[in-house]
Amino acid sequence: MQLMRLGPPGAERPVVRDADGARYDLGGLTADISGAFLANGGIAMVRAALEAGALPRLAEGDLRVGPPIARPGKIVCIGLNYRDHAAETGAELPAEPVVFMKAPDTIVGAYDEVLVPRGSTRTDWEVELGVVIGRTARYLSENDDALSYVAGYTVSHDVSEREFQLERGGTWDKGKSCETFNPLGPWLVPVDEVSNPQDLRLRLSVNGVERQHGSTSDMIFGVAEVVRYVSQFMVLRPGDLINTGTPAGVALGQPEPKPYLRAGDVVELEIDGLGRQRQTLGQA
Repeated sequence: MQLMRLGPPGAERPVVRDADGARYDLGGLTADISGAFLANGGIAMVRAALEAGALPRLAEGDLRVGPPIARPGKIVCIGLNYRDHAAETGAELPAEPVVFMKAPDTIVGAYDEVLVPRGSTRTDWEVELGVVIGRTARYLSENDDALSYVAGYTVSHDVSEREFQLERGGTWDKGKSCETFNPLGPWLVPVDEVSNPQDLRLRLSVNGVERQHGSTSDMIFGVAEVVRYVSQFMVLRPGDLINTGTPAGVALGQPEPKPYLRAGDVVELEIDGLGRQRQTLGQA
C-alpha cells in the first residue's frame, strides 16, 4: 500500500495505490494526507477500507504526482550520516548526529522541476531516505521504541547549493532551503510495510550517468537512533519529515571539475520499494 497525492500544486487529492498499481480515491475518508490524518489512525483506516473494497477506483490517466504528505511543520536533516559520504568529503565521522533544518516550503513533487538558484554554480544532488513522523515524539528514551513514532518512509531529494551552504556565513540552512530543493515521493509507504529501513538500496543518476549507489546499512546513525536523538532537542509532530543523510557520490566529493547541476540536467533517483523520482533542472 502506498499513499499518494495527485493533482495540481495546492489542489492535490489523497489517493492510495495497491500492490497491483491500481489507484483509489481517499476523498471520502480524508481531505488530505496531513499530520492530523496520520495522528488519528489514518493509515489503518485506509488499509481497512482498501481491504474491504470500499474505495472508488480512479480512472486511468496522467495526473501530476504531488508530494505524498501535505506541507510538514518542519524538515529536520541529518548531515554526514553515511560513512562513505563523510570519507569522500574529507570529514571526520561525527560523534553525534549533525542536525540542521530545511524550509518546509522546499517540498515539491517527485517529478516537478527543480530550480537552480540565481547566482548558483554549485547546486548538488543528494538521494535520501525520508522518514515521516506519525505521532508526537518528545524525549524518547529507547531506540527500540522510536520506530513506533514513524508513519512511513519516502524518497527525498535533499538538493543543496554548496557555496551557499559552506562559504556564505557558516550556516547550512541557506544552502538547503532554496525553492524546489526537496522533491518528495512519489509515495509514502507505511512503516510496517518496510521490513528493515537499514537494508535499502539508494541510487541516483544525472543525465543517465550513475552518481550514487549506496545502502542505508552504511548509516552511522540508523533511523531509530536519529528519531530518538532528535526528540531530545525538539518535539517531532505528526507530518514532520526527517531527511536521514546521503551516501557517497555527490558532486562535492568528485574531482575537479566537479559536475554540479545546471539548467537542463535530468536527475533520476530511487530507493528500493519506495519508488522513483525524475526531475529536470530549470533556472530560477
